[in-house]
Amino acid sequence: MRKKIVAGNWKMNKTADEAQALLSEIVNLIKEEASSATEVTVVLCPPSLYLTMAQQQVATVGNVSVGAQNCHEKASGAYTGEISAPMLKSIGIEYVILGHSERRQYFDESNTQLAEKVNSALENGLTPIFCCGESRDLRENGDYIGFVKDQITDSLFHLSPESFSKVVVAYEPIWAIGTGLTASSAQAQDMHFELRRHIAGQYGDEIAQETSILYGGSANAQNAAELFAQPDVDGGLIGGASLKAPDFITVVKAAQ
Repeated sequence: MRKKIVAGNWKMNKTADEAQALLSEIVNLIKEEASSATEVTVVLCPPSLYLTMAQQQVATVGNVSVGAQNCHEKASGAYTGEISAPMLKSIGIEYVILGHSERRQYFDESNTQLAEKVNSALENGLTPIFCCGESRDLRENGDYIGFVKDQITDSLFHLSPESFSKVVVAYEPIWAIGTGLTASSAQAQDMHFELRRHIAGQYGDEIAQETSILYGGSANAQNAAELFAQPDVDGGLIGGASLKAPDFITVVKAAQ
């Protein structure tokens, strides 16, 4: 049975006091829901400044982990402002988001560079949440399915079956991030199905069926239940809705 995951990507939001308050609210709401057993893994991905704060807050809560929003492909060196996978491992971080569309767009991250980041994350025991997705122009005018498959091929298919099985995939239609648009549940299912079939072609059906594929395009408290009900949607990578504790908990409950 595939792991259900809801990851909250806070992006570049919240001051320290605001982050502390949000973490406390999320943790308290999760504890209130503890009576209804859940198999959902919750991953909180605040800005790197707050990773240790987040770990302290979630330490007593089951099924809640902390993830970073990015890491550098090198283990160390003269890369001012960057954070490496060994650094994240050294403070006990378990997950790292890699290849988010904003990193690709604003920082020109390539499929080749992301392959190196994936390698570094796995070598250091981190679980990569690997993002892939297409622009609105590609969705309307191009081979968007082929484009997203190529992102996975170029950045992940060099991995051994054992290593690939440790990766979480997150499909994020770029045209549905921060635009108010959301892929319909049918559109999300169609792409998730195609990606799972693509993975099966490389690694076999057993690994493909065990790979968690999250939806990452403006999922929120209103649409999460319908999206997560699709057979190939295994949870979500949540942006804006992760900044409001009640909304985020609603999304988590929708994945149960």
